[in-house]
Amino acid sequence: METDVESASSGLDGDMATLSVRLLGPLAIIRDGAPVTLPASRKLRALFAYLALAPHPVGRSRLCELLWDVPNDPRGELRWCLSKLRGALDTPDRRRVSTQGDTVALDLSDCLVDALEISRAVAQGIGTLDVERRRALAGLFAGDLLDGLELERSPLFNSWLIAQRRRFHSCHAAILEQLVASLPVEGDEAVAHLDKWVELAPFDGRAHAALLASLARRGEIGAAEQHLASAERLFHSEGLDFAPLRQAWRTIRDQRANASLAARPACLSPAWPLISSPGDAGPVEPSHASLAVMPFAEESGARGGLADGFTHDIITRLAKLRDFFVIARGSVFALAEKTIAPEEAGRKLDVDYVATGTVRSTAGRLIVSVELIEVRTARIVWAETFERRPDDIFAVLDDIGDSIVSSISAEIETVERNRAMLKAPNSLNAWEAYHRGLWHMYRFTQAENEQARNFFASAVQLDPTFARAYAGLSFTHWQAAFQRWSDRDRESALAFESAGHSLLVDDHNPAAHWAMGRALWLRGEQDGSLCELQRAVDLSPNFALGHYALSFVHSQSGDPQAAISSSDHSRHLSPFDPLLFGMLGARAMSHVRLGQFEEAAEWALKAAARPNAHTIILAIAAHCLALAGRLDEARGFAAAIRKTLPDYRADDFIGTFRFEPDAEALFRQGARRIGLG
Repeated sequence: METDVESASSGLDGDMATLSVRLLGPLAIIRDGAPVTLPASRKLRALFAYLALAPHPVGRSRLCELLWDVPNDPRGELRWCLSKLRGALDTPDRRRVSTQGDTVALDLSDCLVDALEISRAVAQGIGTLDVERRRALAGLFAGDLLDGLELERSPLFNSWLIAQRRRFHSCHAAILEQLVASLPVEGDEAVAHLDKWVELAPFDGRAHAALLASLARRGEIGAAEQHLASAERLFHSEGLDFAPLRQAWRTIRDQRANASLAARPACLSPAWPLISSPGDAGPVEPSHASLAVMPFAEESGARGGLADGFTHDIITRLAKLRDFFVIARGSVFALAEKTIAPEEAGRKLDVDYVATGTVRSTAGRLIVSVELIEVRTARIVWAETFERRPDDIFAVLDDIGDSIVSSISAEIETVERNRAMLKAPNSLNAWEAYHRGLWHMYRFTQAENEQARNFFASAVQLDPTFARAYAGLSFTHWQAAFQRWSDRDRESALAFESAGHSLLVDDHNPAAHWAMGRALWLRGEQDGSLCELQRAVDLSPNFALGHYALSFVHSQSGDPQAAISSSDHSRHLSPFDPLLFGMLGARAMSHVRLGQFEEAAEWALKAAARPNAHTIILAIAAHCLALAGRLDEARGFAAAIRKTLPDYRADDFIGTFRFEPDAEALFRQGARRIGLG
């Protein structure tokens, strides 16, 4: 009889794999169409599954700790299990069980493993797959991961298994959501998938709204009303807000009565409760991204300790950034008390992203692991492990917290930017228009800057209370003035005006003070500029652009040592920032003012190597290299500048910045050495 894994393989890889493994459901291994018989040992099966899903070789001591409750000879039992696995999996020309040193790995690279296929598809992005691929993936779910394979007296393995089952539940729900979106909603196949989606994610409003819309399309209004009543009782039993789903049903029912239902339920778009016509060109309500930070877990499983305090600190810092909506501490801790999985908590809280992590101490090291999950697709968009010596535990946690907060903010911004780029410009809401503007803004060309300005203007028109959109608008005017793409005085005035609007809307938003600080710098008001920029980082110490802007101002006419410190801190907070070239360039100019020309040249070269570095960054590199006596390299940059700006001279470079007289004299000296004087 053909297995689920085998039947799916043609849809996934084209040719049937010689060896197929089913982990989603009862464990099964199939070779050439026949089941492979394994010994009856449950721990052998658990070992096989753990190694199959492990991303890298696993230490023997870890495997013994995971599976054996201090037997007489755990390593001996592990060797027995490995020998049985070799007998079942290895062939004369193919060794799948490998041991190197004290580690064990399983090579299934040429096999079809259902769970690994799911993981790869989620990492690729389910939305990028065609309908047949989504069907094949949905067909791989024959039950829970390792159905029936719990172990007695193996708490570490059982904890791992529970976490993995939750993850694949979320993947299954995400695949069904995307599959339904690509099928006719009134068809029997779509309804079957919708029923399963609701079963897997009973508190996901999108799933219920999609099912209600499908039933209405089929004319089954009574069935829809019954489902609505059942869902209302379920939501109320968990203390969840049912009003959005009730309103979604009213909209569906009214549109049904008017015979104007949309071709596909809008519940499959980010604003799930609203069903709208594809031709609707009216204003779209703002829909900021939302995040829940679930309580980090301690290795001991205890509550109220270091991990809880660390979670509270991260929630507070993220909220201070004011980039997106952050669920309050009380809500996430209340859900955590019910031992609800992070992905399920995200669906209950109706958020876009969930962050979760662990804190543990071992052998004089503090290890913090963290994941950021996109709830809708169950995709891990960022994961990192931080390992430090806990010489000063609070300083170490503060440093790790800085990295986590900045990385979460940057990753969410990247995902939102990329998503906004895939939508039609006239369908964007304020949040999406803002992120579409960021995408263009970070290209640092005149044409892209104009595009960015248009999207930011659209964002503030759709949502006049959107402080960050006003800050983005100010940035585009600032850039036009700084790069001299248009009249500097006029653009400076517009940058100042937009920054003022941002402050009026939200005086506690660090981006508003950042925009005002930069605008004041353009106007030559350095003291006011530094005051506003300091206010930005005081409001949110994790605001990397605020620290960079402080470095930028200090690098020209303030304290060069402070500029270096701020530059380093901004890069620590945001090591892959689109403005990284500016952070590096500010450090280079600071070294010039300190007479450290060789250091200046090295930092300037790093700045110029960034892929989006513009002409002014190349000019910093040319002047710093000239002062360091590296004239051939400096002339190379000067030649590159003159390809686009044939008349570029030292006056252009000096006029761009606000250097003190001593610094101006140094840069003019460098310019004369390479013919830019």
